[in-house]
Amino acid sequence: MTAIGKMKAVLIFLQNVSSESLEIAKATYQSGKVAFEKGQYREAIEQLEKANTLLAPYSRLGGEVQIWLVTAYEAAGRTEDALTLCEQLKRHPHSETSKQAKELHYILKAPRLQRPKEWMTEIPDLGAIADNETKIPLPVNNTKSSKKQVPPEREFVDLTQVNTRDNRFIWMALIVIGLILSGLFWLSF
Repeated sequence: MTAIGKMKAVLIFLQNVSSESLEIAKATYQSGKVAFEKGQYREAIEQLEKANTLLAPYSRLGGEVQIWLVTAYEAAGRTEDALTLCEQLKRHPHSETSKQAKELHYILKAPRLQRPKEWMTEIPDLGAIADNETKIPLPVNNTKSSKKQVPPEREFVDLTQVNTRDNRFIWMALIVIGLILSGLFWLSF
């Protein structure tokens, strides 16, 4: 095989490897986004960091992955890592990525507001739910019940307690409606 033939074989091999790694990076990136949206920030960081290593850092997709990584770092409480990566991304060659990095950096550097405790709702950590599912018995809702459904009892109203006196409101309303209709009829001619 000649030198040119060997070079062509190497180039074909590198193209196949790069296209395979690009597909792996895209799949890893998507799984990182899904994990982030589910609130699984540690897993999201792992997936996004894997995708980041497989991509060229100054490509459009590489910048997009890194922006998601900044957001995942901040959500996981790793603010310094988020700020460091944001500083790097502000000089990214893709204009949209650098614009987003500048906006994120501004947000991350903003002072934290103190909120009254009564405004806050504590969200429990649901990370251990998978471990506890076997321990907590849940009631089974059987939709095909052999018992016949009993309709709720109706409440009866004592008619002697109902005010049936004429309060003249209805007559006044009917007179006003009649006047309006006759006025409209007279104006239409």
